Amino acid sequence: MKTFTATPSDIDKKWILIDAEGVVLGRLASIVAMRLRGKHKPSFTPHMDMGDNVIIINADKIQMTGKKREENFYWHTGHPGGIKSRTKQQILDGAHPERVVVNAVKRMLPGGPLSRQQMTNLRVYASADHPHEAQSPEVLDVKAMNPKNTRSA
Repeated sequence: MKTFTATPSDIDKKWILIDAEGVVLGRLASIVAMRLRGKHKPSFTPHMDMGDNVIIINADKIQMTGKKREENFYWHTGHPGGIKSRTKQQILDGAHPERVVVNAVKRMLPGGPLSRQQMTNLRVYASADHPHEAQSPEVLDVKAMNPKNTRSA
């Protein structure tokens, strides 16, 4: 018996819609990373982009446990002394609250060209509106998967 290896003609991509309102960030990011890689499919092949297209709405209403809202995101401008930081709460309150979710998912994927390609299949929106109704995405209820997915405030 030979090991099955998927080819581009074997890949079947679906569109998945996830509502992030009230869902804990890390649990959502791990589920989305698994869906982007395609590890939920029995025909998973590590070197192919087999994952689904994932749409996340209400990213500004994401929950975090503990004091994670006060933790910093760091980045460097490339210039001497150019380290910058912002707390997650400042980013959520700012102009681009979806960046918190994008960074969390990106850091759960292995680094390399394939994961950068898989990240193009992720669309994150701060509000409930999204322009992908024509793709008729399936709704994935992350809240109902596990009672720990929501944070009781």
